[in-house]
Amino acid sequence: MKFGDSLVLPVLLAVISPALSAQQGRQRLTLASALDLASRQNLDLAAARAQRAVALAGVRIAGERPNPAANFAALRDTPHESLFFDQPVEIGPKRKDRIELARQEGTLTETNISAVERQVRHSVRDAYFALAHARATTAQRSDALKLAERLHEIAQARFNAGDIPQLEVTQAELEAARARADVEVARQEEKVALSNLNALLNKPAANPWDLGDALVTLPPPLALDDLLSRAGASNAEILRIEQEAKVEESRKRLLEAERIPNLGLQFGVDFNSPGPGGFQEGPRGQISMELPIFSHNQGEIAQSEANQIALGGQLTAARRAADARVESVYFDLEARRTQVQLYRDTLLPASRQLEEMS
Repeated sequence: MKFGDSLVLPVLLAVISPALSAQQGRQRLTLASALDLASRQNLDLAAARAQRAVALAGVRIAGERPNPAANFAALRDTPHESLFFDQPVEIGPKRKDRIELARQEGTLTETNISAVERQVRHSVRDAYFALAHARATTAQRSDALKLAERLHEIAQARFNAGDIPQLEVTQAELEAARARADVEVARQEEKVALSNLNALLNKPAANPWDLGDALVTLPPPLALDDLLSRAGASNAEILRIEQEAKVEESRKRLLEAERIPNLGLQFGVDFNSPGPGGFQEGPRGQISMELPIFSHNQGEIAQSEANQIALGGQLTAARRAADARVESVYFDLEARRTQVQLYRDTLLPASRQLEEMS
């Protein structure tokens, strides 16, 4: 076999070499356990879940009733002293609509938390398989290095025997040096991938994991129509816009209810009114009401209606974008699956046969 032909082997072995087996002392980590660990320990997710308490407090605030105001007056005129209370009274379904708005905003908070959960799960999956790929790459390049070093030994032996010129030995040395550099780069990239995964799991950066054969099993075949349906029902952006539309509807109902003016009930006692017809103490009371002549939330209601129209347009665009992304990813997955099948059925057996012949 000529040395020039043997240079093909490192490339072939880099494709067909299996991933490294798990090293001793590494804790087993499957994708399911990684997702569960991230769900319990991810800091971004914990911060998002803390917003639940804020939303619950908002419902309590919406249900509060207005406090009365106490007034005391001392005058030179009669009556000289007076004590009275002013109690605002809400008329209509304002309190109910205000509570409903707060609950819808709380549901929006839950939607945002679900979006963060999906993003964390997506990031964990990417980081998990990125680490598995980095380790497989390190293993493949280590095998290529061993082969390059073996080829260098063979070239040196043939040069010593006078079969080949010094140039081929130099070329073999260059290939071995290049393979060593590739191994070092792969090891550093593996450290980066490990650090990224541990950051998502809230673990020390160098904490080792045994991923097993994470890249061996292919995902099951999926139907495009089923994926489109699932994406429409669970896409975080679509769910957020739909909930924002519900919040805006509740806000509009509250604005319409607030058109009804509140009553102001005042009641109390006057003291020390001397003179003819005077009295020592006597009751007093009055009713006040704001007159909605110039402002009755007409601008706010128009703004709410415009927001609903804008959210409708955003929802249509988000659904189309989600379908486009699903279709793109689906066809890319099918292309990758076909590529893997071709490698397994055609290139891998041929490469093994070539390796045995070499």
